[in-house]
Amino acid sequence: MGYLIGVTALWAFSFSLIGVYLAGQVDSYFAVFLRVALAAAVFLPFLRPSLLRGRQRLALMGLGAVQLGVMYIFFYQSFLLLSVPEVLLFTIFTPIYIALLDDALFGRFTPFYLFTAALAVLGAAVIRYQGLDSGFWAGFLVVQGANLCFALGQVGYRRFSASLPESLPRYSVFAWFYLGALAVALPAFAVLGSTAALPTTGVQWGVLLWLGLVASGLGYFLWNLGATRVDAGALAIMNNALIPAGLLVNLLIWNRDADLLRLALGGAIIVGSLVLNEWWLKRRPAVA
Repeated sequence: MGYLIGVTALWAFSFSLIGVYLAGQVDSYFAVFLRVALAAAVFLPFLRPSLLRGRQRLALMGLGAVQLGVMYIFFYQSFLLLSVPEVLLFTIFTPIYIALLDDALFGRFTPFYLFTAALAVLGAAVIRYQGLDSGFWAGFLVVQGANLCFALGQVGYRRFSASLPESLPRYSVFAWFYLGALAVALPAFAVLGSTAALPTTGVQWGVLLWLGLVASGLGYFLWNLGATRVDAGALAIMNNALIPAGLLVNLLIWNRDADLLRLALGGAIIVGSLVLNEWWLKRRPAVA
């Protein structure tokens, strides 16, 4: 859980950095490509190809392509169709997808995970719901594409990691994950990107370096590692903990307007769902 909490705090800054310094100023496909390339550069020195078989390498590359490459393409496109509050609102369904996909991949059904995930969705909705404009359905579907990719990548990595020896150091093979994402991000920039909207200031380059090396490089590795060390209910809930964390950072540093009452109430619901999930996990063995 410590990994997920730490990365949540790390990623909370990313939304504001993108919104303030990159959105509408730097080509989104270039931003995705550079972030993924820098993240791959972090882990390539540690790569030990002999530790995975050919099919395992392809599987890990596929997870990176979906969770990071395709997800980012969907996510950045959603801002062309929706307002920022609408995008944030529609991301709250990710916990539901995680609960359902995790049960499907591991061959079980856990109704309680759906219940706690739904509570997390409710908490996020309390924080972010501000009314919807007409004609938003295309954007809604694009965001759900991003949500599904992110959820499938997390749950898929949980299943993939469970098939590896516990003694295998995960950092020594994780570069395959970023190489898979790069196989999506590079062609996307080549075909859809614009070289007329590259970074022009030192601040923009600095933000991209931070997002690539730290938020994407270190962040996705630790998040996926944390995903293997908690149950599906906790993972689902933590996917929505980023919303109050991101709003707090935005409020404290950039002084953006935020409804503190909604923030407190929604955050309390999300924390409550996590506490309830932990209580159920401790009680379940005794009941069994």
